[in-house]
Amino acid sequence: MRATVRMAAVLVAVLVSACAAVNTPSQRAEALVDSARLTVLGFERSHDSQMDLFRAQLKKAQGVLIFPSLLKAGLMVGVEGGNGVLVARGPDGTWGYPAFYTLGAGSIGWQIGGQSADTIMLLRSPGAVRAVVENQGKLGADIGVTVGAVGAGAEAATTTNLGADVLVFSRAIGFYGGASLEGAVIARRNDLNGAFYAPGTTPRQIVLDRSARNPRADDLRRALAAGTGGSIAK
Repeated sequence: MRATVRMAAVLVAVLVSACAAVNTPSQRAEALVDSARLTVLGFERSHDSQMDLFRAQLKKAQGVLIFPSLLKAGLMVGVEGGNGVLVARGPDGTWGYPAFYTLGAGSIGWQIGGQSADTIMLLRSPGAVRAVVENQGKLGADIGVTVGAVGAGAEAATTTNLGADVLVFSRAIGFYGGASLEGAVIARRNDLNGAFYAPGTTPRQIVLDRSARNPRADDLRRALAAGTGGSIAK
């Protein structure tokens, strides 16, 4: 599992280093939270018929992993990655604060092209949320959840995946030719968690214990609440 987490970190570093602005971890965390908010609003307001299913499933979701501008690139060797946030509902149905994560994947094969996709993963049960928080590594292997892709974009599929623990929706820009990427890995961004809250803050404290707060995430939480008819935790 450690090897897969290291792979994710390397892949994402390659993808984002060329375009990352020189700023502080705190600024990067705040920018990522705002990008996540815009991604949620874009999905909620989209007139794409595929987003009707997203809006219906969002109302039932217990958590969301939001990856703004998840990048794919390939020339013989395909890579995919990006930074995102995990936000979950509490037992009272209110939306909590975001924890920061990285997603990375890679595969070898005849692939060429590039794609940028706003991607939201809907976690459909408290167990799925807990599995992501308590583990890191490959989805479906190190993290014991089943993943189904629905809708146009990074991994187009059908509604036969509605029995999965995690549903993946994306809105993609660009072209990608080749097989689906394998080995999707999710790893914690402890640097961003520490910068946004306090040094040493963990996803468990943020998502499960709800002991970490930052009002700069309230607009993101309100956007999720607006799409689910819910509210945000105080």
